[in-house]
Amino acid sequence: MGLSDALPADRPTVDGVALRPIDHVLLRGDPGSLALDGRSGRYSYAELEETLGRLAGWLAGFRLSEGARVASWVAKGPVAALMPLAAPRAGLVHVPVNPLLKHAQVAHILADSGAELLIGTASRLATLEEGDVPPGCQIHREDDAACGMSGGPALGPSDASADALAAILYTSGSTGRPKGVMLSHANLWLGAVAVADYLRLAPQDRTLCVLPFSFDYGQNQLFSTWHAGGCVYPLDYLTPRDVMKSVDRRDITTLAGVPPLWVQLVELDWPAEIAAKLRRLTNSGGALTRSLVAKLRALFPQADLYPMYGLTEAFRSTYLPPALVDSHPDSMGSAIPFAEILVVRPDGSVTDDDEPGELVHCGPLVAQGYWRDAARTAERFRPAPAASRYGGTAVWSGDTVRRDANGLLYFVGRDDAMIKSAGNRISPTEIEEAAAAVDGVAEAVAIGVPDERLGQAVLLLLRGGEPEAKDRVEARLKAELPNFMHPREILMLNEFPRNPNGKIDRVAIAKEHGA
Repeated sequence: MGLSDALPADRPTVDGVALRPIDHVLLRGDPGSLALDGRSGRYSYAELEETLGRLAGWLAGFRLSEGARVASWVAKGPVAALMPLAAPRAGLVHVPVNPLLKHAQVAHILADSGAELLIGTASRLATLEEGDVPPGCQIHREDDAACGMSGGPALGPSDASADALAAILYTSGSTGRPKGVMLSHANLWLGAVAVADYLRLAPQDRTLCVLPFSFDYGQNQLFSTWHAGGCVYPLDYLTPRDVMKSVDRRDITTLAGVPPLWVQLVELDWPAEIAAKLRRLTNSGGALTRSLVAKLRALFPQADLYPMYGLTEAFRSTYLPPALVDSHPDSMGSAIPFAEILVVRPDGSVTDDDEPGELVHCGPLVAQGYWRDAARTAERFRPAPAASRYGGTAVWSGDTVRRDANGLLYFVGRDDAMIKSAGNRISPTEIEEAAAAVDGVAEAVAIGVPDERLGQAVLLLLRGGEPEAKDRVEARLKAELPNFMHPREILMLNEFPRNPNGKIDRVAIAKEHGA
């Protein structure tokens, strides 16, 4: 079935591109071409479309209300790859859960999203404790979903409207627990179109998916490759060498990563014939250093390198074309297709060249806000500056950047207290609350400090009178928080600096400890 057969011709358009429900993305590929390959099997586009329809039919069999949330906490395989498409096809909203999270974070996501169905691996479901799953939320194992998509009735392509909610992706803020970013079919569809376009993906491309599908960046690996008619290879890797082996065995052309992965990969001894298979490297989740760019360019001379900057609230904002990487290694690049990026002063007026200002993302990639959080939505999602050609709602990033005379952007600083480590956005508050709950700890402050491998590492400062509290805090954090949130170091202080209002002076702490 082609796209023209699936929907009426009068679908809404953005910049000349017709908007489709995201579950139509597989319909773009040649039916006989390979779409998904991996340890769990090989699927052509026709076979994967049929499997998608069955998984959507299985979900529809639960007879949940329209727009009900379905959470998935599954291994990276066919179920994980198809859930972002199957749930919307069944009229439901997908809520992917980061596989690194532990029961407390999962419990928050389930409760906050109001999930009515949780699908997880048996081992992960076994870690949940009493009260973690909200009343009324059904639990099913991943094996059940796998059986459901191997047979039974199949749902055909949906006719969802472009602005219908398709997914809620949870991302940490600088304060409080993770918040759910609401993404529409249009957000996901245009993200796939945009990335496939500027990466110049083609049907011959093979993408190794090493990033979690719970991230917008990881999920888009699927959508953009399928939009281009290529093949995806999901991989839960244990060591960087597993990545190199997969590149070799699968003849991978495209690899997306975050800075810590690149640091590990450039330390390997890559045979020239394996390195030459990669044609495209994409980076987000943190800036590449000049030295790392140089190492990647030397190790993978045949590969185009795409540094990128993004916000979950607007998917992706900028990319730097490969031709400019050597001459402008510090630049964030410029806007991707369907994104309008403005640099503005506090009054909303556009800055002059090289004048620092706040990055504001306008246009159809802007998400619909935070799920059930009007207050935080109002803080970040505000009317676009008057200069915007799109108007409507924009994402005010809180990041300070500057724009040079050629229109290239450069990162200056982050206004909030977010810690960005190994591609993960970490809420200091969540770490601090867990530490402060330990006996003997009066106060806790978590800050991000520079780290060559991670971008930023977590430094946790404790105020309390018991030296033994440090060990208790370390044990609690290991038990309650995922590994990427564990502090590199914990320091005990007698006092914290205060501002005139008596509040902890985080700026002074950051300066003193090198953040």
